[in-house]
Amino acid sequence: MTCQNGRMTANIRQLVLAGLGTALSACATRPAPPVEHYSLGMSRADYRDYKKAKADPCASSEPRWLADELTTVNGTMARFLRETENLSKLDAPDHAQQMAMMREATESLPPLMEVHRYTLNRLKECGFRNTGAFPEIARRGHELLTEVDARLEEGPKVLAEVALKNARRQWRAETPEREEAARRTWCPPNPQVGQPDLYYARQEVDGRKLWRFCDGHVVEQRAEGEPVLVQPDNLTSRMRRRIKPQSYLEAARDYPTAEMDRQPDSVSSSGQGAAKKSSAPVGNGGPG
Repeated sequence: MTCQNGRMTANIRQLVLAGLGTALSACATRPAPPVEHYSLGMSRADYRDYKKAKADPCASSEPRWLADELTTVNGTMARFLRETENLSKLDAPDHAQQMAMMREATESLPPLMEVHRYTLNRLKECGFRNTGAFPEIARRGHELLTEVDARLEEGPKVLAEVALKNARRQWRAETPEREEAARRTWCPPNPQVGQPDLYYARQEVDGRKLWRFCDGHVVEQRAEGEPVLVQPDNLTSRMRRRIKPQSYLEAARDYPTAEMDRQPDSVSSSGQGAAKKSSAPVGNGGPG
């Protein structure tokens, strides 16, 4: 009877140890995390987030699965680089598509890169890290991560350049409208020739400046030149006698340079140029 009890105790002990070993093994090796899907433009990548799942890619994934996952993410990053390689060339035919790709990637690509970087770093601990295609996959993966980081840093600068280019194009297109709006605001219905009522001033891209007056006179000043009064056509002799050129030149000289209409030098800046009600009047009209 005593021998039988001893054998039963030994059997129970073996069962307990076996169960404990199984439990410890289950704790040490977590199951592979679920496959997640990523898309960018026409690219697709299936990957597993081992970091979020706190799983070991060396133990919880088949090597061939892991190789496929890392390869598809490498391919997605490589395609992003190819499809944005002319991002800094604002006149490239497909620049709009490249900008759309950059905007999308700026939001969605960094989280995928973080997962990819983690998995590549953990790959160094795997026993199969030097087998098959893994050495090249790891080398190329780290290389692509560096290149994509640089491209994403380039994105905001190019976005700002594009926004400024569009703002300048809009400024040029809307210049006649701003000029006409200033004329309606500041000029009387029947301007009197000889009254230096300044209503609008603009500085052109080439540095040339012009000041427009309600009676049709214009003061022009080329870059590095002196201001010159340009009279409207079809003035009668009587009208010409009313004109005092110096009064127009003085009105142009006194107009604040900072308030002239000019192309924006940043996205936040905007053209001005119209006369301001807070300025001192010249003659009977707008400010000088």
